[in-house]
Amino acid sequence: MRVTMTLSLPRQPSSVTRARHVLATLLSLTDAGEEVCGHLAVLISEACANAVVHAEHDSAVEITIVIDDHNCVIEVGNHGSPPDGAGLTAELPGPLIVGGRGLPLIAALADTAAFVNGQPGHVLLRMTKHLHAI
Repeated sequence: MRVTMTLSLPRQPSSVTRARHVLATLLSLTDAGEEVCGHLAVLISEACANAVVHAEHDSAVEITIVIDDHNCVIEVGNHGSPPDGAGLTAELPGPLIVGGRGLPLIAALADTAAFVNGQPGHVLLRMTKHLHAI
């Protein structure tokens, strides 16, 4: 099985919920376990929330979801610039820091996650999660 879905959502908070619902519907077509589905829900939620908060004002949130028998690949893009350093680390910020937990959660839960070079002025985050234990 291979399923591909591309979405272009407005840069507004409700788009995070819409993206998560679309992903859940697509995952219902697979035999992925509850834990994997939960991790994927966090991944798409955090990536979309970052796009909504940090994208340029008139940017849409562009999402591509590809699911095959073994993996789910989620790409979330927008017009803007990647965060300083553009790296992903699983280290959470200190307890007194407000925000900044999205990318560490993504790094911790995804099997792979990276900002992908693309068109100038465009940010693209690609995350991969195995649907089954390897």
